[in-house]
Amino acid sequence: MTASPRPAHQRTPRRFRSGLNLLAGAVLIPLALAGCTDNSQPSSSASDGPVTVSSTGDACQVSTAEAPSGNLTFSVKNDGDQVTEFYLLAEDGLRIIAEVENIGPGISRNLVVTAPAGRYVTACKPGMEGDGIRSAFTVTDSGTAVTVDTDLQKLRDTATAQYTAYVKDQTEQLLAATRTFAEAFAAGDTDKARALYASTRLHWERIEPVAESFGDLDPKLDLREADLQPGEAWTGWHRAEKDLFPPADYTAMTAAERAGIAAALVTDTEDLFTRTRTVELTADKLGNGAKELLDEVATGKVTGEEEAWSHTDLWDFQANVDGARIAFENLRPVLDQKQPELAEELETKFAALQTELSKYAKGDGFVYYNELTPEQVQKLATLVDSLGEPLSNLTAAVVL
Repeated sequence: MTASPRPAHQRTPRRFRSGLNLLAGAVLIPLALAGCTDNSQPSSSASDGPVTVSSTGDACQVSTAEAPSGNLTFSVKNDGDQVTEFYLLAEDGLRIIAEVENIGPGISRNLVVTAPAGRYVTACKPGMEGDGIRSAFTVTDSGTAVTVDTDLQKLRDTATAQYTAYVKDQTEQLLAATRTFAEAFAAGDTDKARALYASTRLHWERIEPVAESFGDLDPKLDLREADLQPGEAWTGWHRAEKDLFPPADYTAMTAAERAGIAAALVTDTEDLFTRTRTVELTADKLGNGAKELLDEVATGKVTGEEEAWSHTDLWDFQANVDGARIAFENLRPVLDQKQPELAEELETKFAALQTELSKYAKGDGFVYYNELTPEQVQKLATLVDSLGEPLSNLTAAVVL
């Protein structure tokens, strides 16, 4: 990593990140629904075609309360005046099954998911803040298993096996690096901890959708100060970041406080490591996860809000792109058979984004984000948007 980033002032608050407010009433998966009402008025069962969703500032109209098991498509239209998101959550409201983010006013996006029979929760999040407007959703047993060509299924199974192995490897590296970082942070070795900060977080950012699916762990490890609820305890990476790259008038942590943050960081990362040993992924989760990673770039990294004090956003940017690209590459054999033209388009646009991002590489890392000009930031944002459009079609292409 290059020399320690300069201190930064606190960012302007933005939306809560995916899965962030779990314990205090979190974002995609909160238990408490303060200020939210169930505005859906569903019919008793799904008709042929997609389940339609209309999201406004105060309503989440889902066309049906149930659908048969198998491949489901939610056609989400933003009929409000704020950017919105849509989520399919497990019955407990904590685990993210699938999500589609950054749906601008007047825009429609499809969310494709393979769902077994069971109880679920749908949620719209206008303004990309708060707990979301939720309603119960039931997937009934269709009595027919989802069938695909045997060879294609083998390719899908290989893709998920490969990405599962990738997730496990990244969490293993994350845990080892976190222990080293935490030791330096707790000991007050600021220079070493600063040097390790961004490179350690790469492993988290590469598998962020999987990590965020554990709703109780994500806020402990990756909550930003701008997303804190009143009275909520703040732990994790960004709490350490602020102490290592302090803004003006910041009061440094005591040795005991540093030790506490470091210990919690290791404990929670160990928990993440354990949970990912048995994580179950499917082709639709890989496709949706790839798009979620690019959405993370668009909503946090391009804006410079993710690493408000360290300015190491480009490390995170690269890691998110890495994770999305690897998911795509794992699914590439399936896509080559079903939609080869989409495969070629994605390869081209991933390459274009990587070429631009690589311009800012420096040593083992990158230049600091606040050193980029507005024009350079805009070029990156344009390439992210250009890739995001075809990437949103990946899941449907490999599943349907």
